[in-house]
Amino acid sequence: MNWIYGDNVDTDVIIPARYLNTKNEAELASHCMEDIDLSFSKEVKTGDFIFAGENFGCGSSREHAPLAIKASGIRAVIAKSFARIFYRNAINIGLVIIENSEIQSGLEKDDLIELDINSGKIYNKTKNKEYKFSPYPSEIQCMIETGGLVEYTKRKLGK
Repeated sequence: MNWIYGDNVDTDVIIPARYLNTKNEAELASHCMEDIDLSFSKEVKTGDFIFAGENFGCGSSREHAPLAIKASGIRAVIAKSFARIFYRNAINIGLVIIENSEIQSGLEKDDLIELDINSGKIYNKTKNKEYKFSPYPSEIQCMIETGGLVEYTKRKLGK
């Protein structure tokens, strides 16, 4: 399923401040997006996608926001653009985020989406369309695959 949002989705609606007293991933996931979409935490499934417009993740620099999204099981967030701090926080925790300004046009909630991170391609199988994006550099790809910066660093140090 695709969760479709507009421009300027800020970290306060991704995970409201009243839940920032925990880093428990399951707890964060249970409140993810609740101030913008009450159905999200109840209906989101592992492998779903979030699509958004410009400036996704604007607002405060809380790491809880990408962590809540990742813990919800979201496969990737695909937006026209991301707030810089959110972008870095997402990479640091291993959440796949992709900038693409074309796929949102005509996208529907039930369109079947496939993502090939290595080749930089997004396929809308329902509409038989392909979209391209710049793949991550190999170091960033490895960081995401290992679960984020901490796990990546542990692996590099042999721990």
